[in-house]
This record gives sequence, structure tokens and C-alpha cells, in this order.
Amino acid sequence: MAEFQYRNRRAVAIENDLLRVTMLVEGGHIAELTHKASKVNPMWNPPWPSIEPSRFDRATNKQYGDDSEAKLLAGIMGHNLCLDVFGGPSATEAAAGLTVHGESSVAPYAITVSGGELIAKASFPLARLDFERRIRLRDSIALITESVTNRSAHDYPSAWTQHATLGPPFLERGRTLFRMPATRSRVFETDFAGEFGPYKTGADFDWPNAPLKRGGTLDLRVYPSAEASGGYTAHLLDPHREQAFFAAWSPSSSLLCGYVWSRSDFPWIGIWEENHARKQAPWNGRTMTRGMEFGASPMPETRKQMIERGSLWGVPGYRWIPAGKTVTADYCAFVQTAKGVPDEVVWDGGSRLKFS
Repeated sequence: MAEFQYRNRRAVAIENDLLRVTMLVEGGHIAELTHKASKVNPMWNPPWPSIEPSRFDRATNKQYGDDSEAKLLAGIMGHNLCLDVFGGPSATEAAAGLTVHGESSVAPYAITVSGGELIAKASFPLARLDFERRIRLRDSIALITESVTNRSAHDYPSAWTQHATLGPPFLERGRTLFRMPATRSRVFETDFAGEFGPYKTGADFDWPNAPLKRGGTLDLRVYPSAEASGGYTAHLLDPHREQAFFAAWSPSSSLLCGYVWSRSDFPWIGIWEENHARKQAPWNGRTMTRGMEFGASPMPETRKQMIERGSLWGVPGYRWIPAGKTVTADYCAFVQTAKGVPDEVVWDGGSRLKFS
């Protein structure tokens, strides 16, 4: 399929009778996982105008903010790859040109479609990593394979995270339901959302009941009903399982979406919530998201913080990419109609999912 314009962005898509998957040429974001019958895309497309990262100029594009996140926010959509950091750069890294979540979210990708497969390739010169993503469709499932090659002579500690973010109309206050096999959990360790953050900073808890600042708990299996809220919680996926997943269901559209992956590849999932809380540009108090961010690291933080943390509850907080070697991860995304949200999702590695 030829390159086309998606929300003012260069894009390439792959589709069948049930599903359309659109990937942006710059930034590599999976902007669209559209269920074709209902025309609903559960992925977050920001309410502000999107531009190519290559066009971003910090001096003239103040509408996206004025920090190391601005270039990312100018072009972010849907599912963005966080490689090789998950979180912000240090002051010296930012001065050297590193943006929030690393080069992968702003780099150019060479994308082709051949034999029913979308193939996207990129190189990240600051990290000295090469990346490839392959997407094939089987009914309502997108089969995704990612490969990362370390071109340096050093074993490399990486925060390889899939920042899959859902948004309206799929996402609704007090209505959209979520399931995942999480166990131990922790609220972000510093104040994440100020007056709009309901969760008790740094508190440990058992999924899904997050402790609140005012006392009591909130069930994270339901998107909050508050008019404004925000926060981040980190969750350890059940270490006794081979696979992990998240599933989200919208009662208004009767649409179920989610991802399934190998828990050994991505043992953590973070839930990022932005519900009309951020007043600064470009958020402007009018954005609603839920990021279901599964990956190798529990917390969005600088590389130094990630390495100094090392692990949480005995589980590593980053993944090693050996010098001169390639590591690969397989996962899938799905979108289909359903009567509710399942408690269990199992993927056979191919074209079949089992819900229970």
C-alpha cells in the first residue's frame, strides 16, 4: 500500500476485511487499530494538530511546550515505542538532543508493505541501535514481531517498552473496563499529577485496588469517573505465567481491544492516566487517555535512575541487549466485538485467541 496522509502525517497502512493498522513514517507510532465494521479506533489521537518530528522547532513551536517532551508531543499518536529509555532524559542527555522516551518516538522509519506484511525499519544513532517491526494481519489480530540490534561493542541496558495509549471515543469516564494479570503494584514515587492526582504517592498495593490520598481505594479495572484526574501506577505481571495481556472493553461500542505478549519479554505494565488534568500546552485541560505501557521497566525515569533502581521486588527493571547481537519479541494486538471484558486472554502465537 502506498504512503498516504493520516491526520496531516505521512503514514502507511495494512488492512483486511476486519482491521486496519496505520503506522506513521516519522516516529513509528501505531496510530490506528481500527475495527472496520464500527469504524472505531481505540487508540489515542491527540486533540491538538500533529506535525512531523522533523518539522519541529522548539523556538517556534511553543504550542507543544518548551521542554524535552515537546518534540515527542508534537507528533505522538496511539502506540509509541519507548527505546531505549522509558521516561525523560537527564539534563545532560536533553542538552545532547535526547527526547522523552528516546529516539524511537521521533526517528524516521522506512516502511514497506510486501506479501501482506508491513515492515518498518529505523536506526537510532545516539543509542547505536537498529530496529525492525513486522506486522501481519490474521482476522481481527495484528501479529507483531520486533527486533533490536545492538551495533555497539557494549552490552546495553535498555528500557524497551510498548507505550500503547487508548483514547476517546473508546475510552469513557466510569465506563471503559480493563483486565490484566497483575500482582504487586506501586504508585509513582513522586507527585505525578498535583492536585488532580488521587493516588497515594509511592504506595505499594495489590492489583487492582490503588490506595487514595484521602483514604480508601480505587478499582483500576474501571476508568475513573472524575472530571479531572491523572496518575501513574506500575504493576508486576504474574511471574508464574508464560503470557501476559491487557484487555479493554467499551460498553458503548461493544468493542474489545488489547495486547498479548510473552511475560519474559515484558514483565511490567504501567498505567498512565491523563484525564483533563494537565493545563499546560499542548494538553490544555482537554485530553483524556489511558496508557497501558507494557515493557522491560516498571517506572518512567531517567537511564541513571533505571540502572540505580536495578530491580523491583526482585524482578529486573531493564533488559540487556548484548553487544553486536539482535534480540526479538513477538506480541499481538486485537480489536473485535464482545459482550464484555474477559478475565483471561490466551494467544496461540498465531491467529487464535481464547477468551474466558
